[in-house]
Amino acid sequence: MPAAIPQPFQVLYSELAQRTLDADFATEFDLAGRFISNEIKGRRYWYFDRSDYDGKKKRTYVGPMDDPDITARVERFNEMKNDVRERRKLVSTLTNQGGLPKPDRITGDVIAALANAGFFRMRGVLVGTAAFQTYPALLGIRLPETAMQTGDADFAQFHSISVAVEDEMPPILDVLQNVDPSFRPVPHVSGKPVPTQFVSASRFKVEFLTPNRGSGEHDATPAPMPALGGAGAQPLRFLDFLIHTPRRAVLLHRGGYSIRVPSPERFAVHKLIVSQRRRSDDDGTAKSRKDLRQAQLIMEAMVATRAQDDLAEVFVEALDRGPAWSKEIRAAFRRLPAESAATIRTGLMDGMKALDIPHRRHLQVIDP
Repeated sequence: MPAAIPQPFQVLYSELAQRTLDADFATEFDLAGRFISNEIKGRRYWYFDRSDYDGKKKRTYVGPMDDPDITARVERFNEMKNDVRERRKLVSTLTNQGGLPKPDRITGDVIAALANAGFFRMRGVLVGTAAFQTYPALLGIRLPETAMQTGDADFAQFHSISVAVEDEMPPILDVLQNVDPSFRPVPHVSGKPVPTQFVSASRFKVEFLTPNRGSGEHDATPAPMPALGGAGAQPLRFLDFLIHTPRRAVLLHRGGYSIRVPSPERFAVHKLIVSQRRRSDDDGTAKSRKDLRQAQLIMEAMVATRAQDDLAEVFVEALDRGPAWSKEIRAAFRRLPAESAATIRTGLMDGMKALDIPHRRHLQVIDP
């Protein structure tokens, strides 16, 4: 059975989650910078100093010190900086003492930059392995670090939401180049001018995705996304299932960031499906094996923590979407280690019984 995260660290995580959510309404200024005052012709003015990625100082005019509204905002900013210091201590405690996973520097900086630019406020969702890193805290159970290694960050948004929010992020390329000036757009295979991927000199990749619920022809064409600051998104099948009803989580980076990720149960079932669609004709690709491993770990964790009802409900939803979905799930289950598959199957049966779902019909799909 996977090791549980001690209760005191789970309580700290919950506190951090609330404080990072409050900080979403924080400020338009980078908390890594600072306000200074300068006197010009006998009158004092506020300026904001920050360092660019290459270390060069950048100074922005804010307004006169004798404007009470501006000075009040400066004071609130300083209070928030103190809160950031406290949140940094919480993040350090959770990662160093609590053993919760944290992203590497570039992954954390990219996700933080998108968070500050409004991506999660506009109901975007972090997906992929970067999202998987948040599940130990959400599930209250430790997961192997080897399943969390990544060299990219994937972001998803429903096209309908991108249109409906009537808001727009700053230019995505500018946001990414503030993290690393070497980021550049990757030309789309369709030849369309709207990029869906960006890559840095170190080969770190950022990709934007959106569900495709129409014809397969749409897979080859980037979808225009009004909210994404000039970026498009790659349409993908099954993605609507993944990012439906996402969860709030905390990115354990610097002072913590409030983000949105798929629910663990949807992530697990989605990974079962895509693990099959990524397979080669022989023994499967490395990505396929990683997908299956992540699905296995989450399902085992949910059974171990008695969250099998949530898993069973989503599992049944996927099976009820039709024979193509059932076929992929069945094939993936056959690739799981026998002992793990038996444990998960028992947990699913218990969950279906608790929900009064006719489990025999659904479990036939994953019979040994």
